[in-house]
Order: sequence, then structure tokens, then C-alpha cells
Amino acid sequence: MKSRLLALPLAAATLSISATYAAATTGGGTGTAYVPATAGVRVQPTEPPEDSPTATPTESTSASPGMAPVGPGCGSLPKSGPGSPADLAGQPVGTALSQIPELSTLSRAVEKADLKDTLDSAEDITVFAPVDKSFEKIPKETLDKVMDDKETLQELLKYHIVKKRLAPADLANGNFTSVQGGKITTSGSGQDFKVNDAKVLCGNIQTKNATVYLIDAVLKPRG
Repeated sequence: MKSRLLALPLAAATLSISATYAAATTGGGTGTAYVPATAGVRVQPTEPPEDSPTATPTESTSASPGMAPVGPGCGSLPKSGPGSPADLAGQPVGTALSQIPELSTLSRAVEKADLKDTLDSAEDITVFAPVDKSFEKIPKETLDKVMDDKETLQELLKYHIVKKRLAPADLANGNFTSVQGGKITTSGSGQDFKVNDAKVLCGNIQTKNATVYLIDAVLKPRG
């Protein structure tokens, strides 16, 4: 399935996307003490005493601050349980998308395009994920037409994927090629980023095999 994600027919499908989609895009301590393994056994002189400075310190298990989600809309993510950052981190991205409340339409599109397994088996990708309200900006007739055309829908969704994990720093002034073959530009800093003309609502969400950015618009493929 990984090969399907990488080998894409572009020309006819991209023209179909543009024609179909164009009408929709308006507008404490210092260390641990040494404790002998067995009580009552004489400690050999070569073993470190209880107050030895060579005792192994306790390692931190806290997440790196650089891996924390960024963006003004991150408060919408559940704090715990399904859809929370901790829960999503252990799931492949095709599955994880269905756990985020704001991505129900995208998750349905992924299923209709038969891309869930492809996403779940991909390695180190970034998904720019339009939230439900972004699909509401598209006229229903146009959206229904795209949803019912599997090839067009696949190409549209693949435009939202980059075959590399992108950190927020990578988006500051970025130019990337999507899996679909079209170009994606990014910009911004701090908590404010854009992908083409879409705003990042919450990004740097980690899943087992991908980094996800929730965006406020469906991206229109570019050459």
C-alpha cells in the first residue's frame, strides 16, 4: 500500500480536481541512592557506597516541549481519552484521524477514498487535516460530487499529505511537494501558521507514524 501512496497519476486527475473544486474556493533530588541488591550480603570494596556520586540519576520521562501541539485551537482537543494527544500518539494516523472530534468529515472522506490502510501503513508523513467547518464552506452539490468520485477524492486528499514529518519550525518559510505532486507553501511562527491560504488551528499533533496539522480550509491543489 505504501507504493500506492507514492506513485500517483497526476495530470488527468489534477485537472478533474481543479475543475470540480474551483467553484468551492471563494472566498527535587540530585540522584538516586545506591542500594545493595541483596540485604545482608557484604558489599565488595569495588562497589559504590550508598552516597557515591557515581550512582545513576533518575531519568525524566516528560515529553519534549518541542513536541507539544501549537496553535490557537488546541484547546478543542480532549484532555484525556480518545482524541487526546496522549491517545493519538499511540495510533497510526488513518485511525487517529477518526478519533479527533473536528475531523469527522475528513475521516469519512478517507474511508470513501479507500486510503485509511494506506495512511496507517505509511512512514513519517505530515497530514494537513481540514476540520469539519472547512468542508461546510464548499457547496453541498460540489462536495457530494467529489465524495462520490473515488479517483478525484484520492488525489484531493493526497494533496494534503507530505512525505516527511514537519515540525512547526519547518513551516516558518516552507515549500513542499505533496504526495499528490502539487506544491504546498507554509509560513508563520509561534502559535500562528498558514498552509497555502489556510490557517493552522492546531498542529504538531503526533501520531504513531505522522504529524497532523488541523487547518481551517480544504486545500486547492496547485501545480
